[in-house]
Amino acid sequence: MIKATFALMPLVALTLCAGDETVSGYANTDATYHLIEIGGAAPAAPSTISFPAEGRVTGQAPCNTYTAIQTRPYPWFNIDAIRSTRRACPDLSAEQRFFGTLQTMTLAEVTDAVLILSNENGAQLVFEAR
Repeated sequence: MIKATFALMPLVALTLCAGDETVSGYANTDATYHLIEIGGAAPAAPSTISFPAEGRVTGQAPCNTYTAIQTRPYPWFNIDAIRSTRRACPDLSAEQRFFGTLQTMTLAEVTDAVLILSNENGAQLVFEAR
């Protein structure tokens, strides 16, 4: 019985040490990151992204709020299952560009109050926490 207990201890230790390996484990989960650059230019309309819990993504696009799932370990990034409200507004083309670009991002970099999402083609979304 004692041998079996000692054999399980490394597994228990690994479970206790395992933390959030998604971007939410590295980003400020209380912050809202505001889009300051899309494709090297200022955004046409405001957008945000937040990482409130492991694997969860929420935000405000130019017209609609959205949620998504992100389960890749940091620094990799992949947005799955974006769900958004369906409000129309004059900035709908900016929203489509934001969502389209967001879905192509494959890497995340978090430093202080800045979040940079990028991909192998050189596209970037740059956010600032506020």
